[in-house]
Amino acid sequence: MRRCATLFLACGFALHGAAFAQDVLIRNATVHTATAQGSLQGADVLIGNGQVRAIGKGLKAPAGAQVIEAEGRPLTPTLFGGITEIGLEEVSGEKSTVDETLALGADTKQMTVRPEFDVTLAYNPESVLIPVTRIEGIGWTLLGAGTATGGSIVAGQGGVMRLDGGPDPTGARVLFVKLGGDASGLSGNSRAAQWMILDQLIAEARGRIGPDANAALLTPAGRATLARYLDGGGRVMVGVDRAADIRQLLRWSSRHGVRIAIAGGAEAWKLAPQLAAAKVPVFVDPLANLPGDFDQIGASMENAARLRAAGVAVGFSQSGDASHNARKVRQLAGNAVAAGLPWEDGLAGLTRVPAEALGVSAELGSIAPGHRADLVLWSGDPLEVSSVALQVWMNGRAIEMRSRQTELRDRYLRPENGLPRAYPAPSGR
Repeated sequence: MRRCATLFLACGFALHGAAFAQDVLIRNATVHTATAQGSLQGADVLIGNGQVRAIGKGLKAPAGAQVIEAEGRPLTPTLFGGITEIGLEEVSGEKSTVDETLALGADTKQMTVRPEFDVTLAYNPESVLIPVTRIEGIGWTLLGAGTATGGSIVAGQGGVMRLDGGPDPTGARVLFVKLGGDASGLSGNSRAAQWMILDQLIAEARGRIGPDANAALLTPAGRATLARYLDGGGRVMVGVDRAADIRQLLRWSSRHGVRIAIAGGAEAWKLAPQLAAAKVPVFVDPLANLPGDFDQIGASMENAARLRAAGVAVGFSQSGDASHNARKVRQLAGNAVAAGLPWEDGLAGLTRVPAEALGVSAELGSIAPGHRADLVLWSGDPLEVSSVALQVWMNGRAIEMRSRQTELRDRYLRPENGLPRAYPAPSGR
């Protein structure tokens, strides 16, 4: 009986109903706090009222608490899934299920600039992508606004979303801007024009160009929104790869007092000292190691390691189909570690770094007293693809480790359900 209780997590057991209200003591875990405490061997974590109450050795379980025997396994905060459209995109090929882009203009000659556009308003907390992502240890993501023909290089706003089934974002909004060759079609087929447009938008937001001017691009709501991101206001996430564009971005952000972060940054390592001095976090894709286009000629698997060695805060986000494959962000971090990034920094890029960059570090991204008890117990090293999440807690509640994908798997694997087998029966049966 004790053995069954010790290993119940590996058997897929989860707490339900009234058990959610119980205190939980996770005992004898390797606790990767993602704080200055680092990793604690053989430590206990006490959870109560949805928060981490205490971390240490030999903690006493309160009366009625659920005790989890971790047996030395790794315990981490839930991981950051990167910049995605989870809850905004159900089927990428079906336009009615895709909500992350705004394109009010008919073509590139009718650019519409609407920074007030907020993709979080379209978030669907019942998206089937959420449990698929969550059972892999991913507990939160940054919803991103995308660019499209008829829109502009200023895509709109997104925000941090916890994947707990709640409908509302956490923390402040983030403004998304796209620069470089991929966005030149939105700026008259010239990347030089992108700086001209951005400078004009700043002038409008500061009132130097009146709302009735013939060349005005912003609505009154757009002016008010953009003004909130100036002079050290909210975070602006800029999608950019080429070193020359990053250099101009650093000059522009310094000139206008814009707090930027970089998404992509394939050639960011070339400007690592400047990025560190400006305290600009960079969300890289460590698998971007080939010159996929003329903005990424200097792409390198060592991008993350070189940036971190220079003092840059490094986070991770996937290029490509990040929403449907958010689970693969662990593989990205693992590859960065294999290419020279210290392991602790690899974990930090999925926990503490994005939480600090996005202004939610008081709640997410680390295991510390007073923080949300959004935790994952792993079978092994969380940066190894062979490891799995044994149990995920959100607000201290053990979630069901089940998704549409696991249900489909089980449906066709069980012979008693009368459906054809998905795979041949094992020999001897």
